[in-house]
Amino acid sequence: MRLLARLAFAAFAVLGASACDSPADPFAQAEPGEALSGGATSVRRFDQNAYSLPSANLSPSRRLDFSVGNSFFRNPWVIAPATTTARDGLGPLFNTNACQSCHIKDGRGHPVQDGAASAVSMLVRVSIPAGPQHAEVVRRRGIAPEPNYGGQLQDMAVPGVAPEAKIRLAYDHHPVRFADGSEVELRKPRLLLGALGYGELHPQALFSLRVAPPMIGLGLLEAIPEAALLANADPDDRDGDGISGRPNRVYDQASGETAVGRFGWKAGQPTLNQQNADAFFNDLGLSSSLLGGNSCTEAQRACAGMPHGGEPEVSDHILAQVLFYTRNLAVPQRREVEHPEVLAGKRLFHRAGCQGCHTPQFTTASAGVEPELANQLIRPYTDLLLHDMGDGLADGRPEFEASGREWRTPPLWGIGLTQAVNGHTQFLHDGRARNLMEAILWHGGEAERARQAVLQFDHQERAALLRFLESL
Repeated sequence: MRLLARLAFAAFAVLGASACDSPADPFAQAEPGEALSGGATSVRRFDQNAYSLPSANLSPSRRLDFSVGNSFFRNPWVIAPATTTARDGLGPLFNTNACQSCHIKDGRGHPVQDGAASAVSMLVRVSIPAGPQHAEVVRRRGIAPEPNYGGQLQDMAVPGVAPEAKIRLAYDHHPVRFADGSEVELRKPRLLLGALGYGELHPQALFSLRVAPPMIGLGLLEAIPEAALLANADPDDRDGDGISGRPNRVYDQASGETAVGRFGWKAGQPTLNQQNADAFFNDLGLSSSLLGGNSCTEAQRACAGMPHGGEPEVSDHILAQVLFYTRNLAVPQRREVEHPEVLAGKRLFHRAGCQGCHTPQFTTASAGVEPELANQLIRPYTDLLLHDMGDGLADGRPEFEASGREWRTPPLWGIGLTQAVNGHTQFLHDGRARNLMEAILWHGGEAERARQAVLQFDHQERAALLRFLESL
């Protein structure tokens, strides 16, 4: 009996030890600090102003600088000449007269609406297939511009100048069925252009619809060490997981060298300052020391002859103030990180493999231009790399090294507050997805495996996945 008892005790001890040695469920509870998506910069605000607050760790004096930058971001620019010399020079061709008009409440834009006078918070990039004669312009701009219309269609203009086009959309629809029989109808936009102001477009013109992305956390994304981004790149898919992210290599206007792209839907801009200068130049028609002159083509003679607001129109001081503002727009804290359904959704997010592109976390560099952004453990859910997203999302338009099927992984932080801030839930680069599930179901290419996994989820699992995303 004693021998049997000892054997039974030994067996129990082995089983107990095995149970203790088994790995703990990483999704059983939230990670320490998981609610602080932007680290110490995160803010507690969940209403329509959730995207418009400064980093929580900014000092009072630095908050004044933030407010100055906000004024130049928010207030409209005017046509030159004007008594308002600090804000004149708008156009001659432009898409909007203020940054805030596209990035509404510092948030997400939307597709052009029926009957709208202009596209406002959506724009159309345009180019042509590049040939050997375009080598230098492609090196600097990433595209071969359309001869008559340049690299972007501007649907507004100052008096005396014709807008480039009238932008409208139509939609094609198709259903997608889940394994349990439920259906979702997806829509795909078709671009309709009218009132072309400068003749016919090139017969091989390439178009890309873009809605304005949210502005939160951009300084933190800029502060991620380049080595950390490149560590996630796997261009040859050596690990065999079907995901082969790679950086876009783009032209840095300040250094004159090639750099890793981080900003824009195809990671076409290397720094936040250049992203801002490019938006001033193409969206508002304003020059800066980074991008001088105007965007008028040879076919647009009236455009080239219009008055301007000085050279540059956006002074280095204003550009620096806007840079400080855009670097320090804070990320809202997450909600309900300990809720069982949110944790279940997080587990399903990882089971589907979504984290293969939407990398949950990074630590920002220990030294940088803004001390408040240094050494922060952040959870942006992006790798900032290019991924082939399949035919469904392809725009067919290359940009630097990005192909017509590749897009930069967009950050997911703050995505659950889109409705509260912007009053809609239209996602992806062209706003085609009317909710988060539609956005997921448009994923293809490298994300096809994840999409197929979600299609197998039942109603309860889909609800949990969405609740996790809405908590971000």
